[in-house]
Amino acid sequence: MKILFIISGLSTGGAEMMLYKLLSRINIDRFEPVVISLIDGGPLAEQISALDIPVYSIAMNSRKVTIQGIWRLINLVWQIKPDVIQGWMYHGNLVAQILSILSFKPVPVIWNIRHSVYSLEYEKPRTATIIKLLAKLSSFPKTIIYVSQTSVNQHEQLGYKASKSVMIPNGFNTDVFIPSTDARQKLRQELGLTENALIIGLIARYHPMKDHANFLKAAAILLKEIPDVYFLLVGTGLEEENPNFVALLTDLNLTNEKNFYFLGERQDIPYITAGLDISSLVSAWGEGFPNVIGEAMACGIPCVVTDVGDSASIVGDTGKIVPPKQPELLAKAWQELIELGVENRKNLSQKARRRIIELFSLELIVNRYEMLYDQCQE
Repeated sequence: MKILFIISGLSTGGAEMMLYKLLSRINIDRFEPVVISLIDGGPLAEQISALDIPVYSIAMNSRKVTIQGIWRLINLVWQIKPDVIQGWMYHGNLVAQILSILSFKPVPVIWNIRHSVYSLEYEKPRTATIIKLLAKLSSFPKTIIYVSQTSVNQHEQLGYKASKSVMIPNGFNTDVFIPSTDARQKLRQELGLTENALIIGLIARYHPMKDHANFLKAAAILLKEIPDVYFLLVGTGLEEENPNFVALLTDLNLTNEKNFYFLGERQDIPYITAGLDISSLVSAWGEGFPNVIGEAMACGIPCVVTDVGDSASIVGDTGKIVPPKQPELLAKAWQELIELGVENRKNLSQKARRRIIELFSLELIVNRYEMLYDQCQE
């Protein structure tokens, strides 16, 4: 079965990474995947190509759609002749549906929605328009896959067809994200810290929805109680070259603070994650089913997260859940985990990894996608 995946671009974001993970485990004896990136290839294009999966980049300008770009896309789909078209995220879903209509024969379309919508006001105007347009078109796809139950509920309230809804969470590679005392030691050596230094980490690109200000405010509060804690921030935009991030640090009087480390974008996330003591994701909105939480838990790292998207349902009773935009409560939750002590945190760590293996292993999730693809041919 030839499955055509259509996605805006192949950056290293969570939604894009889940597509890569799906493609890395899909049964190629039964399925023949092909990927079209609408804007450009991005860093993941090479990794997907290395799986012997064709990747085509249309290089369309997101701000100016041209007749030539549209024709190039249509012509490519005619050549590929897919049995199923799988949209990935809002723009990919819209294009997938349009291409199905323009195909020589009816082609089943599956949408994949990776986002939660707390308010359309949080979205870019063009994205908000597409979200509303897809609601009107939602009777056309065979299935709408949502990455979280929160997303299902929110989109159905916006008018998305409830009878089409299927929830498939992200899956996690528990052979790559593993507990590692070696990673813990090496990370502290890299940062110039002592072997027993306690590190709280946030792995997230710099974006308003990720609410780095909340994390930094909570860190400042915690340092007043426990001054020998260190904070590690990793992600695109978390470096001195980003004037908005520097301005945030200046506003919070943290430019010369010695307990903070900002590493920018990194490609060695399994190593960094496994080296933490506590992992956090403190987003204010927009999360669906965040990869970084499951990856940390697979590494045996207890998490403190804001109650956004399905973050709370991932963590369960293996960590702490706090409301968004409440730095005092975030700092308190960190402090409670620290005061549990090493042995009690170790028990949480084992429980967290076991939860990911039992509920969200990559093999389980890929199997659910494959079952949906099979149903398209029935």
